[in-house]
Amino acid sequence: MAGFLFKRLLQSAFVIVVVTLLVAFAVRLSGDPALMIASGATNITEADLARIREGLGLNQPFLTQYLQTLSGLFTWDFGRSFMGGTPVATLIKTALPATLALAFTAMAVSIALSIPLGIRAAVRRGKWEDQTIRVVSLIGLSFPNFWLATMMVLLFSITLHLLPPSGMNGPLSFVMPALTMGVILTATNVRLVRTSMLEVLNAQYITVARAKGLSENKVLYKHALRNCAIPLITYMGVQFGGLLGGIVVVERVFNWPGMGTLAFDAVASRDYPVLQSVIMVLSTMIVAVNLLVDIAYGLIDPRIRTE
Repeated sequence: MAGFLFKRLLQSAFVIVVVTLLVAFAVRLSGDPALMIASGATNITEADLARIREGLGLNQPFLTQYLQTLSGLFTWDFGRSFMGGTPVATLIKTALPATLALAFTAMAVSIALSIPLGIRAAVRRGKWEDQTIRVVSLIGLSFPNFWLATMMVLLFSITLHLLPPSGMNGPLSFVMPALTMGVILTATNVRLVRTSMLEVLNAQYITVARAKGLSENKVLYKHALRNCAIPLITYMGVQFGGLLGGIVVVERVFNWPGMGTLAFDAVASRDYPVLQSVIMVLSTMIVAVNLLVDIAYGLIDPRIRTE
């Protein structure tokens, strides 16, 4: 197991370096932050712009700037925002918990809905329950998240006045953004759970478990579900990484004070330190999630860690 973990750690470190290096290079193609800062002033000369760049540290070699940002993962010092001078670490400490709370809530909603519905569809294959679940999941796959988020605001906030339309103000503010992402994730996961369960329900060990007199729930949730868990863990791990990386649209609709909103504002203002640091932290977390998925493989199926 130690060798298995060591290989995965090396792969994860390599991915983080490559992704963050590409991001650091790409953000510099968006424009000159000095021009953005000086846009409201008049009679700005090239010498003034050069002084602004020097004050921001943009006159240093690219590799030096990149290594300073990368070191922030270990020291939690990402420098200061170009717009306002606030420490980037402070901004991330404020935004990251909001994003993680929303992502975990959405994933919990998806798991709570998709596993029982997927198992029910597999057990009742070809029956009306199966057909209904499949049709509803297909409809759910067709919803763009921004459209679903907007419809929820119109229905539950503006029309029914049941939920707050935006912001992070108590448990009720989680309902609409978590459901927006959770429902769309569920539409995919239900079909995956159904397909995986169909592959194992006719296996011999399931027949033996039933012949022993075990309850149907124990057969389905302890024996069948565990043996089809690897594809589910794989896809849900990828989904969680996608939640962290693609949550920006939902956060903008609901004015959620998370990493997506922080990154969006940084792009608009060409705030290199903030954007680089946000993407670096999210990339590291996505790689960490995939590493945990690999470790879960080894725990569920010892043949994988042996290989």
